[in-house]
Amino acid sequence: MTMSAVPPPRVLSVAGTDPTGGAGIQADLKSIAAHRGYGMAVVTALVAQNTCGVRSVHLPPASFLTAQLEAVSDDVTVDAVKIGMLAETDQVQVVADWLATVAPPVVVLDPVIVATSGDRLLSREAEGALEDLIPQVHLITPNVPELAVLSSTSPAASWEELLGQAHKVADRYGVAVLAKGGHLPGDTVYDTVIDPAAGEEDALVVGSPRILTSNTHGTGCSLSAAMATLRPQRETWDAALEEAKRWLTAGIEAGRELHVGRGHGPVHHFVDLWT
Repeated sequence: MTMSAVPPPRVLSVAGTDPTGGAGIQADLKSIAAHRGYGMAVVTALVAQNTCGVRSVHLPPASFLTAQLEAVSDDVTVDAVKIGMLAETDQVQVVADWLATVAPPVVVLDPVIVATSGDRLLSREAEGALEDLIPQVHLITPNVPELAVLSSTSPAASWEELLGQAHKVADRYGVAVLAKGGHLPGDTVYDTVIDPAAGEEDALVVGSPRILTSNTHGTGCSLSAAMATLRPQRETWDAALEEAKRWLTAGIEAGRELHVGRGHGPVHHFVDLWT
């Protein structure tokens, strides 16, 4: 077996932890590996959680977050960054300052505001700081409730309403927005990237059958990490989305095979490798 002549993208996850392995940094590293990336991780929060919910959150000092980020970028060239849970204003500012200095070529922000379980993971005081961070990234991947927060509206109830909110956020911040329809009703789940730098008529809408399952823990983390890993390897966000969506759909469907937890179980990140 020969190795590829092209080195894998070096992808840094900046996020919180999940000791059960289905979300956060643990899910990010699995997603990165599943898409042939070299995963690295900087911890923003130690989260005591499982498939049933969040029990406790411990935040290391912001100075230690700075030390972690600098330790990575002082030594390793970072090809892409996925940003997840940033719980407090000082954490957001640390990451913003680091991005301004390092300027990674691909930055994906999953604006973690509310967990799938309904637990709030971003303080209300930090929302303003997070909005200031958005113009520094290339793609954001909010779910329906998070997009509503960013667009200062109520959660979308239809695909058309969701697209309107995504366009509003994309235009406001000058950033590409992955509009995700997973929280909307219907037998088909649609996703698309709204990119101010691309023509609207060329936007790719990717649909997949809705899967009736409880294995949805960490889907947002996993998808955003996949997008960050695929973008350095693909020409466009659309191409990255098409591949990531197919992989995630297969992972959700196969998640029940893992038998992990009594609540919202994880997706099967390595479905393509283990099948």
